[in-house]
Amino acid sequence: MRAILQGLGLCAVLAGMAQANDGFGGISATGLTFGQTNAVAMVEEDLFIGIDRISVDYLFRNTSAQDVTGEVIFPLPPISLGAMMMSDWNLPEDRSRENLVGFSVTVEGQPVPFQIDRLAVVEPPWSEDRPLSEQYDTPGQDVTALLQSLDIPLSLDVDLVVERLGQVSAKGRAALLGAGAIEVYGDGSGGDEIVPNWSIVLRHHWTQTFPAGADLRISHSYENRPSGGIFVWRDPPSDDWLQQVTAQYCIDAGTSAAIMKRLKGSASSGEDYVTGMAWNIAYVLRTANSWAGPIGRFQLTLDKGSVDNVISLCASGIKKTGPTTFVMEKQNFTPQDDLAILVVQPLGD
Repeated sequence: MRAILQGLGLCAVLAGMAQANDGFGGISATGLTFGQTNAVAMVEEDLFIGIDRISVDYLFRNTSAQDVTGEVIFPLPPISLGAMMMSDWNLPEDRSRENLVGFSVTVEGQPVPFQIDRLAVVEPPWSEDRPLSEQYDTPGQDVTALLQSLDIPLSLDVDLVVERLGQVSAKGRAALLGAGAIEVYGDGSGGDEIVPNWSIVLRHHWTQTFPAGADLRISHSYENRPSGGIFVWRDPPSDDWLQQVTAQYCIDAGTSAAIMKRLKGSASSGEDYVTGMAWNIAYVLRTANSWAGPIGRFQLTLDKGSVDNVISLCASGIKKTGPTTFVMEKQNFTPQDDLAILVVQPLGD
């Protein structure tokens, strides 16, 4: 049961950090894509990542002698219905919203209308080593047409979807089983449990012309919906599961001590352990490589949200610029890795 296994895999990661299944799922974030082009370069990218919001300001340049027109896409990764049946998810209370994460975009300061495509895919089997970018590049087998033919809504309302699955004919159920879109549990006597095994993919897009030899500014923003949960720590982080977290987020000795200090006032799990709350922010940087050449000037601004929070990530050249903000700047930057950002906060904040 692939979707359920993905949900369990996510819960296992969060549970490993917390020594309990007290985590919630979330969405990895990314920027704009334009297929692969050798004509339009990303001259500047100013990326802001906060716990609740992400915004990006781009300066693009068409380096060719001809206008370039195509679809600019802002994708979301697949959102598994099976995983949402297994654990809480950091999604809006109203999951019927067409614009789920409140995406907005401007070109040269003017709002631009965009379309949102909604697809259903059966994802590949969950793999701990699967790069985040693959969620966008190869999300899975498209079963949108099959669901639509059976009048099954492309909805994130799991209860609604399960109710509709219970009304599907035997022939329709067989088609869904054949496509790997559902799992069925029971003896066939009429009380079978039918579990959706697909994920919903949302793609925001619009047609954009990049004038020949000219610069064009595009900005967009959206709600950040990262995963997270209860966070348990001790210093030094000698346990195997703490070592895994240390490696994933490059937590050095100073950051480890800061986590202990900030969480001392929170509820504790024992003499040597402290407990808090964590946000696990994932951002796919490698989609920037679909544009021509490296990013001329890249600036990342991080906001940890509160002076009492502690932030950690694997990146060089980060400087503190304010009580809660940090900045990293790069020139001629070609992203090789995606961002994994840990924000730890005391309980009750």
